[in-house]
Amino acid sequence: MNRKLLIPALALGALALSGCATVFSKHPVGNRAVPEPAKTVEISRYLGRWYELARYEQGFQKDCEGVSADYAQREDGMISVLNRCRKPDGTIKDAKGRAKIVDPATNAKLKVSFFGPFYGDYWVLDHADDYSWSIVGEPSGRYLWILGRDATPGQARLDELIGRVRALGYDTSMLRITQQP
Repeated sequence: MNRKLLIPALALGALALSGCATVFSKHPVGNRAVPEPAKTVEISRYLGRWYELARYEQGFQKDCEGVSADYAQREDGMISVLNRCRKPDGTIKDAKGRAKIVDPATNAKLKVSFFGPFYGDYWVLDHADDYSWSIVGEPSGRYLWILGRDATPGQARLDELIGRVRALGYDTSMLRITQQP
């Protein structure tokens, strides 16, 4: 490599690594041994609207309430994703993305993208047999969502789902309960 390019390339690499360290330091690990997904997912039954019941707080969801996610099959075989949240001032924020199945044997592991070619893991760790709730995470243990088809399932159901999350090895003290309208 040309010596004039080597130093800037190394500096850029160091800057990128420090940026990654900064991003990950903001997101504590809530599970150091994330389990493999427990069940096969029937995509046709998973599609539709989900309401966020609880989550590990992330910067991109800061101050979000009334969070929902809509999944629909696309003609190209991918899944369209529309995440929506209400900010404290009442404005609605949408994030549009796409997902692709990366484990066709179970359909429980997907990759989701909201930014061009960059994809993140989306694992359906567990779900109800009737698809009334779902627990979603990813391999690092930094992200976790409890989703339900009913925006307000009641305290008993929420407590049951938090118990399931705990049984999967997650630190439930890190959960933030999402307020739904």
